[in-house]
Amino acid sequence: MLENFDPIIPEEYQGCKYLVLGNLVPTIQKSVIERLKNRPKLIVMDTMNFWMEMMMPQLKETLKLVDVLSINDEEARQLSEEYSLVKAAKKIMGMGPKFVIIKKGEHGALLFHQNEVFFAPNLPLEDVFDPTGSGDTFAGGFIGYLAATDDISFDNMKSDLIHGSALASFAVEKFGTERMIGLTAEEVLEQIQQFGDLVKFDIHLENTL
Repeated sequence: MLENFDPIIPEEYQGCKYLVLGNLVPTIQKSVIERLKNRPKLIVMDTMNFWMEMMMPQLKETLKLVDVLSINDEEARQLSEEYSLVKAAKKIMGMGPKFVIIKKGEHGALLFHQNEVFFAPNLPLEDVFDPTGSGDTFAGGFIGYLAATDDISFDNMKSDLIHGSALASFAVEKFGTERMIGLTAEEVLEQIQQFGDLVKFDIHLENTL
C-alpha cells in the first residue's frame, strides 16, 4: 500500500532536532532524511526482516545516514550474518549507526555504542494481552525521553531505554492503544521505579575469593 508513497515534509517539521523513521520501505526512509533542510541532531530508524530479504542494498544505503538502529535479535543476526549479538552489533555499527538497540522481546533489550554495552531487562508481567504495537511504544518512550532531556550521550540513552521499556510494558496489557489512553504520569514513574528496583542491588564481595 505504501510502496509508492511520496512523503512531503511540512514546513513546520523542518528544523526538527530528532527524527524517528518508522518501519517502512528503506528508500522512503532515505527520502525523508534527504528532504529535511537541516540534518537532525539524532536520527533513529526501525526496520524489519522483510526489507532485509527484499531490499538489502537500499537498506544499507539508508543505514549510512542514521545514528540509531532499533531491531530485534533475529533481525540483527540476519542483517549482520553473525549469531553473536555482540558481533552483530559491531558489524551493524560498521554500516553507519553509532548506536544499536537490539530488542529481545520478554528478555529485555541491549544498547550498543562503540565498545560499551547496556542491558535493560523487561518487567515480569502476570498477563500479556496483546504485544502488537509494543515496539512502536518502546520507540516513542525512548525518543520522547531523549528529546525531553536533549542529551544523546550513552549514559543518558540507558535511561531512554528504561523509559521505552516501561511504556512498552503498559502497551501489552490491553488490546491496541486501550492501556495507553488515560495513562498517568504517576503510573509511568512507578513503573520506571520498578525497573530500577529490578536491576539495583549491592554486590557483597567479602569471602568470595
